[in-house]
Amino acid sequence: MAVRRPGDRTLGTLRARHDADWRDPAAIASQWREAGDTDPRLLRAVVRGAWWETLAALDLTLLVTREYEHLLLALRAGQRGPAVTYMRLPHPSGLVVDPARGVVHVASTRNPNQLYDFQPATALAGAVNGRPRALADRPLVPVRARFLPGGLYLHDLALIGGVLHGNAVGQNAVVRLEETGGYRRVWWPRCIETPKGPVFARNHLQLNSIAAGRNLATSYFSASTDALSARRPGHRNFPVDGRGVIFSGRTRAPVVRGLTRPHSARLRRGRLWVDNSGYGEVGLVDGERFVPVARLPGWTRGLAFRDGVAFVGTSRVLPRFSQYAPGLDRKRSVCGVHALDAATGRTLGSIVWPYGNQIFALEGLPTSVTTGFPFHAGMREASARARALFYGFLTNSRGGGAA
Repeated sequence: MAVRRPGDRTLGTLRARHDADWRDPAAIASQWREAGDTDPRLLRAVVRGAWWETLAALDLTLLVTREYEHLLLALRAGQRGPAVTYMRLPHPSGLVVDPARGVVHVASTRNPNQLYDFQPATALAGAVNGRPRALADRPLVPVRARFLPGGLYLHDLALIGGVLHGNAVGQNAVVRLEETGGYRRVWWPRCIETPKGPVFARNHLQLNSIAAGRNLATSYFSASTDALSARRPGHRNFPVDGRGVIFSGRTRAPVVRGLTRPHSARLRRGRLWVDNSGYGEVGLVDGERFVPVARLPGWTRGLAFRDGVAFVGTSRVLPRFSQYAPGLDRKRSVCGVHALDAATGRTLGSIVWPYGNQIFALEGLPTSVTTGFPFHAGMREASARARALFYGFLTNSRGGGAA
């Protein structure tokens, strides 16, 4: 069949369209065409108590993943007032800082999964007389992305013995994430072992967080259950109330029971902390018991510490998962982060996003390391600043120029 030759006008229209495509740094950096279309309502926040004052006193930049809004946030109390910066990623979940290498790792859990590495941009190349110009704000820029199978269903990230690990929730296991790419299963609970071998084919436990110790044996892992069943996480009839556990890395058996959809297990000064999400609680483990320190208005997930302050995330309860939160009032749950006195549980301050949904992970960095991400909420010149940054950024990594 003869193919009609297109006219010059048609070819010109196509050329113009293709020439205009993929010009937005936000889309290029996240490998997502719509990344630049951020609904401003997602960034609107209400602050209660001494929220910004607490960040200022700690000299802290707080990183937040909001997975269902496909949004990475950084919050700090700047000299000119509160500063909120952001970057869009597909469904960001786990977040961990590698201080030795100056890298922030973020898991993106759409299919396929991705691992993003961010580093602070320390200078712009050739900005002044051909010489680099130092950047005082040191924004975090993506320097690498690795693709992994969507079946891993990565959740939490942690450094164990200085090596990056993640919860492969889709395989009921913990995986070592190789620096050269790929992954290797390195730990799983005894409860998934059967006469036919371990059950790695599909999610049965919602094995979703890592309290990282010096090695796997001294680490702990939270899950929604330790029982294999035909009713699996995601099913409406999956039993959750009091079924959650924390596994010992050494024994691969539960050391804590009675939790409800636990998340964000963390070791702090030798004590094991965890969010008891289905009841909106955060607390620590005493022997084999969970002892609540505070109860908050929402599904608790995300936990980070700085000095004597615990930062705890809360999420709205999604209507289709309301049965997973028997201890919460779904209508009163909020999407926010709360700064608590870790010793007493007293709330020092909170930030709440009325149009937000789900918090997954929190992590803090000194403001001397970075002040946040490349895109600034409410700043008119943000687009031009971002273009200049991505055009000439330098980092202190081996692969980039040093300031």
